[in-house]
Amino acid sequence: MLNRPLFRFVPDDTRFAFMRARFYGLAGSFILSALSVGLFFTPGLRLGLDFRGGITIEARTQGPADFNRLRDAFAAAHLPTAGLQRFGADDDVLIRLDSQATPAANQAMQHQVEQVLATAQPGTRVLRNDVVGASVSAELLRNGILALVFSLAMIFAYIWFRFEWQFAVGAVVTLLLDVTKTIGFLVLTRIEFDSVMVAAILTIIGYSTNDKVVVYDRVRENLRKYKTMPLRQLIDLSINETLNRTLGTSSTVFLASVPLALFGGASLSGFALAMLFGIAIGTVSSIMIAAPILLLLGENRLRREVTAAPVKPAAGASVNRS
Repeated sequence: MLNRPLFRFVPDDTRFAFMRARFYGLAGSFILSALSVGLFFTPGLRLGLDFRGGITIEARTQGPADFNRLRDAFAAAHLPTAGLQRFGADDDVLIRLDSQATPAANQAMQHQVEQVLATAQPGTRVLRNDVVGASVSAELLRNGILALVFSLAMIFAYIWFRFEWQFAVGAVVTLLLDVTKTIGFLVLTRIEFDSVMVAAILTIIGYSTNDKVVVYDRVRENLRKYKTMPLRQLIDLSINETLNRTLGTSSTVFLASVPLALFGGASLSGFALAMLFGIAIGTVSSIMIAAPILLLLGENRLRREVTAAPVKPAAGASVNRS
């Protein structure tokens, strides 16, 4: 006899009628995605150094960094655009500056920053000094977009091969809606969009795909098991049967990302915040977006094997009883 788990998010006999709210879920999702697309153009993403070009310097001071003194020193050296922030320990300083027109100008600015640091807080050591030019940043942005497009294409091909085209279209459309909402979240929170954020979005796509495949796989099993059940009722049954697994997996990944968001510092907090948002969106979309799209596309196609109701004989017609 198998041991029952001590905790379940919902009872085993839960029968929520999710498809009753399918039109509200689809309408709300498309509206939020449309608003996110608008935010993408105005005011737009806050591009990081990887995609806009610039200079990044990581330094370590002797003792806690005095950011007021550092900002005054940069202003006196006519470097008012320098971005200063703490990352990691109290003595770790991250400096970002816009890229200059020529490599020689970038090198001169790097040398000037090192002098300012040594003057403001003697004993400061430069740990990392990176320069990303305009051509390199444009190539990185193009490669990031290609990575997202390629991943969606491969997911579409895989789900079509494993299930049917209705499942593939539902999954990819839902993933596109998830990605656009994540972009809108990054615009609103002003988290820098860099190569780390591309990795976060790809991770969200992978997680969300796995969640949708779990639901779709149960739908496919139930299509074979309940051959005459209406598709709307069958999808509700499939979601309810996988609801504990969906919520359990989402909660585990969500809780694992919370410490990164709180204590990960500048390098990981943005990634973790995007992950937290993506996990929540991906979980909801598996139930309220992917399933309704499958219902709309497959209502008259996935149920071809359902036979029509028997036709009653006309009045006065003879019936063969042999």
